[in-house]
Amino acid sequence: MSIKSFAARIFARRIAKKNAKWINDPLKAQEKVFLKLIKEGSRTKFGQDHNFDSIKTYSDFSKNVPIRDYEELKPYVEEVIKGKENILWPGKPAYFAKTSGTTSGAKYIPITDESIKYQIEASRNAILNYIDETGNADFVTGKMIFLQGSPELQEKNGIKLGRLSGISAHYVPNYLQKNRLPSWETNCIEDWETKVNEIVKETENEDMTVIAGIPSWVQMYFEKLNQKSGKKVGELFKNFQLFIYGGVNFEPYRAKFESLMGKRVDSIELFPASEGFFAYQNSQKEKGMLLLLDSGIFYEFVKSDEFFEEDPKRLTLKEVELGVNYVMIISTNAGLWAYNLGDTVQFISLKPYKIIVSGRIKHFISAFGEHVIGKEVEEAMRKAISATDARINEFTVAPQIAPEGDQLPYHEWLIEFEKEPTDYQTFIEVLDTELQKQNSYYLDLKVGKVLQTLKITPIRQGGFNDYMKSLGKLGGQNKVQRLSNDRKVADALKRYATE
Repeated sequence: MSIKSFAARIFARRIAKKNAKWINDPLKAQEKVFLKLIKEGSRTKFGQDHNFDSIKTYSDFSKNVPIRDYEELKPYVEEVIKGKENILWPGKPAYFAKTSGTTSGAKYIPITDESIKYQIEASRNAILNYIDETGNADFVTGKMIFLQGSPELQEKNGIKLGRLSGISAHYVPNYLQKNRLPSWETNCIEDWETKVNEIVKETENEDMTVIAGIPSWVQMYFEKLNQKSGKKVGELFKNFQLFIYGGVNFEPYRAKFESLMGKRVDSIELFPASEGFFAYQNSQKEKGMLLLLDSGIFYEFVKSDEFFEEDPKRLTLKEVELGVNYVMIISTNAGLWAYNLGDTVQFISLKPYKIIVSGRIKHFISAFGEHVIGKEVEEAMRKAISATDARINEFTVAPQIAPEGDQLPYHEWLIEFEKEPTDYQTFIEVLDTELQKQNSYYLDLKVGKVLQTLKITPIRQGGFNDYMKSLGKLGGQNKVQRLSNDRKVADALKRYATE
């Protein structure tokens, strides 16, 4: 064992003991975070506007601070953008994370010195937790690659501006700098295809042990490595041991990944966003991610099926239940207050508090009242792939409300297969049956002959990438929308359907 590996194991044990304190007393940890946030927030314009000086309890907070999304918080953000201080958080933010907005163009998410510290700590602790659990630290001596956005930052009224992954690149610790790839110059390339080609050149002869990124874009990197070398990724990188990912569910991609790698490696799932780092996978033996309760974020939850009611009930951590779909609401040390992140989660454990990401509150299909969510289509896809030895590159789902002729409506699945199913009909039947098992509303609509069995539209090889490129969203943190309640994505993608 190298000195570096030995030191990593000691450090991992120390961090594990430190984290055990809040893991074993989660409600106290959240109360501590809440009180600190209110104290700091009382020094801001937002705090003055919402009576923070009189807030002593969570009940006071929920009465004074309504749930907001970005559009509703935007007037305060615009004041921060103008360079004003003490608006959402004391002083000015250190950065703005620029993300793609769906209704008003770009969104500018504030990141403070306090919040970026926790973001970086969480990334580090996810790996240290893995080392402590498995005892495996050999990979720290090899090369590591993090597929991310450009680290080049702009400036807006004295505040640096860029993609979250690009901002994070500035915080890679010194002890990892020699191990880290790609080079700074390559990382700054904006065009994703050009960037991946350069990354392949820089890494193909290196001892890569850790690879991280959004699965769909790592897949592109693996394919290019395979094309250039003629070898499986596992043959090329004999010491490749750990895949770290976030942003989307990995399961639909697993079969394709293992085909490209030629072996299975350990993986760590992360739940980061521009708004904060919320959870990471803390066990190789169990599903789910540990919710981070001592990281400057206070959590509230609203049941998804109540969210669009006039005054939905807001729940704290102690009130959540297993298996319920919740919209996650956050208040953070970056100055986001009762903020609707847009993600939905389900708790799979309450001791400790562990979650899975089940979808987006705005991304669902309910054209007929079925309210199908991301988790359900991803699980159905996983079962269909397993049953028919298929492999996919990408997929999305949309309703077809008015098919030609006298046909019943249906759900259309647009799928780019890397390897087609051994039996197409079985694939369709498993997809449809599994969706019925998970969603009783969908089952009722099928039984009641409101919907017919789903249909598949095959998309040609590279079609999803071409679609994302047409939007200017190829690579980086961009993800294909998994499902939608209208035909916008589906109709655009049909241009890339196989003949």
